[in-house]
Amino acid sequence: MQAIVYHRYGTPDVLEYTEIEKPIPAADQVLIQVRAASVNPYDWHFLRGTPAPMRLFTGLRGPKFPRLGADVAGVVAAVGSDATHLKPGDAVFGVGKGAFAEFACAGQTEVAIKPENLSFEQAASVPIAGITALQGLRDCGHLQAGQTVLINGAAGGVGTFAVQIAKSLGAEVTGVCSTRNVELVKSIGAGKVIDYSREDFTQSANRYDVIFDLVGNHSLAAIRRALHPKGIFVGCGGGGPDKSSSELLAMIFGRMLVAPFASQKLTGVFAKINTGDLNVLGGLLQSGQVKPVLDRSYPLSDVAEAIRYVESCHARGKVTIAVA
Repeated sequence: MQAIVYHRYGTPDVLEYTEIEKPIPAADQVLIQVRAASVNPYDWHFLRGTPAPMRLFTGLRGPKFPRLGADVAGVVAAVGSDATHLKPGDAVFGVGKGAFAEFACAGQTEVAIKPENLSFEQAASVPIAGITALQGLRDCGHLQAGQTVLINGAAGGVGTFAVQIAKSLGAEVTGVCSTRNVELVKSIGAGKVIDYSREDFTQSANRYDVIFDLVGNHSLAAIRRALHPKGIFVGCGGGGPDKSSSELLAMIFGRMLVAPFASQKLTGVFAKINTGDLNVLGGLLQSGQVKPVLDRSYPLSDVAEAIRYVESCHARGKVTIAVA
């Protein structure tokens, strides 16, 4: 089968499009014939091996697992002996290791049946970004109907899902984005949109119950000024590959050091993929309350170009990979 592989950390230039053996699913896995995948910051973190401490788990000198990609949508081709919830022929979406390939294995608890009203590319755009948005707002932000939420980075992959999920929860949504994305963010449900080139939300008199920060371009002190005294800050991400490991770690540990002494709750989110939440998202997608926002699509052979584009931090919504 054709797949994207890498044998050393680096820029997208180290990626190879090559022929490798088809994987065999473990007992609790399914083998998916990949129809589409999508690109996340997750991918370039693994590609570059940053922040540096992650190499303790991914490989100190080079990647232990030479394949890339996580978000996947496709058709179940085979099932492991313990994978009893799915069968060959099922159309699914979720997370599979090495999804930038014609076939990928996934744990049966990390995939769900694809909503019928979605194309494979639309479905592939959902898992990591959609679950990050859902868990960030629902579980970390405890967002309730009638509360105010500000989403910094509202036009990106996670941001476009977050705006729609927040609206579905009954919140009053403010999105922050660039000038060119103002109309897009309004169109997906934000009641108010702040153009960051014209207004700094941290300098406004407005205060929010929840701030979901997907950019990391303001100090924690500035963010806290825009948050209600008992509000919740949820951080996720923080810029492109030009941000050093030390800067990323300083953001995380700075929040952890301040949190015990703050009246506001200061936390972060890391997506925990599971069938239950994929089904929650599937329900929102099936009902039309949430619709994937797709920027552009690349063929499997052009994954390197797709990652370069996502690394630029200018994608509007999600970037997908058409595999079959």
